Amino acid sequence: MFSKVRSVHFIGIGGTAMAATAVALKEKGFIVTGSDENVYPPMSTFLAERGLEVFCGYRESNLASSTDLVVIGNAISRGNAEAEAVLERKLGYCSLPELLKEFFIRGKRSLVVTGTHGKTTTASLLAWVFEHSGYNPSFLIGGIPTNLGQGARFTDSPWFIIEGDEYDTSFFDKRSKFLHYLPEVVLINNLEFDHADIFENLAAIQTSFKRLINLVPRNGLLLANGDEPNLEGLLGIKHCPVRRFGLTPGNDSQAQTIELAGDHSSFDLANERFTIPLTGELNVRNALVVAACALHCGLTPTQIRAAFQTFRGIKRRMEVYGESGGITIIDDFGHHPTAIRETLLALRIKFPGRRLWAVFEPRSNTTRRNVFQSELASALGLADATVIAQVARLELLPIADRLDPERLMADLRTSGRPAAYLPTPDSIADHVMLETRQGDVICIFSNGGFGGLHKQLLNRLATRQNLP
Repeated sequence: MFSKVRSVHFIGIGGTAMAATAVALKEKGFIVTGSDENVYPPMSTFLAERGLEVFCGYRESNLASSTDLVVIGNAISRGNAEAEAVLERKLGYCSLPELLKEFFIRGKRSLVVTGTHGKTTTASLLAWVFEHSGYNPSFLIGGIPTNLGQGARFTDSPWFIIEGDEYDTSFFDKRSKFLHYLPEVVLINNLEFDHADIFENLAAIQTSFKRLINLVPRNGLLLANGDEPNLEGLLGIKHCPVRRFGLTPGNDSQAQTIELAGDHSSFDLANERFTIPLTGELNVRNALVVAACALHCGLTPTQIRAAFQTFRGIKRRMEVYGESGGITIIDDFGHHPTAIRETLLALRIKFPGRRLWAVFEPRSNTTRRNVFQSELASALGLADATVIAQVARLELLPIADRLDPERLMADLRTSGRPAAYLPTPDSIADHVMLETRQGDVICIFSNGGFGGLHKQLLNRLATRQNLP
């Protein structure tokens, strides 16, 4: 199917991974087109600068008669005009993970970074360690590493570093994406329940990870968090080497003498000291598994240390968005209770003695539901004050399944923390403007744009007079 492909059309080209892959194919000499409902900067600029034709809107006429292969994005569902035409005309089609496997990963040494939390940070740090050491790796990451300036790159290097998402592949392939990535080394940071729209329970997610583990070759390696109880039942295998990492005794790669400071974290591993310019225990775990993987792949402690010291983080991962009127605004992608908790704990270390706000948008398919009702209250309760935005698309869920904002507010107030449930970014900005004071730190948690709240707050704080 793939050997005779010369022209490729991408349905849903506006996504970061889709766009990067489409451009990489064009640079390989393929004829490439794409379509999407709306393509905005920076992806629209990225595609235009590389001369890639993009159709606005989905229609059957976008599919040229000469198209050999259609890549159907994960966001596309039945009823899409182009997807329906592909099925009706029996055109060759595949998902993006399938395309990556056949055109870019096969024959490479694939390092697959997985887990419920920390995938983007870990994959970015691992890619930077290889890049800084001169290995020129290919990578595909669900974020923008500051050092690398882009979330995807395809090179001739034998190394391919990829963030392995457990989410489903497409409407026609409900397996997890990471099952397509031909792993030589699998890194599993942690495992918790998430993606309530596609997984029924934790056991279903564990089954998906078990399938991934079954793909690790005998000359590969499984690096697993030995402190994660939800992983323990998956590690009793004999078909490939297993190495546990963690912060507690009994792990093969144990971080020792841990130091958590305001602007960095340090730990010892195998009598070597490693320091990263990131804060918090979760980032120590992220760096620990990166060091263990890099050492396995032949890099030296000196190379790893040098890369760690120059790492500058990832967009939207505890990123300082701006400061105005003595108030610092943090942008964070966190939307799972554990991620929120770890970020708030890290911010306590980074900004000691300052009042900490959590402004949270329940937008993901899991946090819109009540599966984490109590866990969200516990995590957000680590902030000194909390604001919750209106739950996104609440009307699409049965009442019995919905997150209960009033109960969440009551739980937070019972713990002595002020909390407000406000419907819009404008009303949130009004509330924050009235209640904040100089020295406050506001962490905005959202896996979307949050209606431009970050910029609105920064601009309004700059004009506020008589700041208390």
